[in-house]
Amino acid sequence: MTPRRLRKDASTLWFEAPFVMAMRIHDMQMAALTGRSQDTAEMNRMISEKVVATAESAVAVNMAVSRAAFGAAMQMMTGGRPSVEKAGEAIAAAALKPYGKRVRANARRLPKKKS
Repeated sequence: MTPRRLRKDASTLWFEAPFVMAMRIHDMQMAALTGRSQDTAEMNRMISEKVVATAESAVAVNMAVSRAAFGAAMQMMTGGRPSVEKAGEAIAAAALKPYGKRVRANARRLPKKKS
């Protein structure tokens, strides 16, 4: 992933996450006022999505760290010099990807949801 792409993904997540949070806070208020089961189902979905995204992010970061360490070891064995910047970008991108995927999906889905 290029540094530009990483910056774009991070900034998109930074702008879309508050929008999704606002939509979900509105849903929480409606659930508190009405007690409808569809409102509480959204809250359960929110929690389960966070748990799954965290687990996926942890696995992706561990895989990216393993790949970076293996790549650095191979470069040093062949007399090269490992690129710390590229490894850091790959690890950061791996950490952001599961969250960004869900935030984008929720940003598209929540406004369309029937009240």
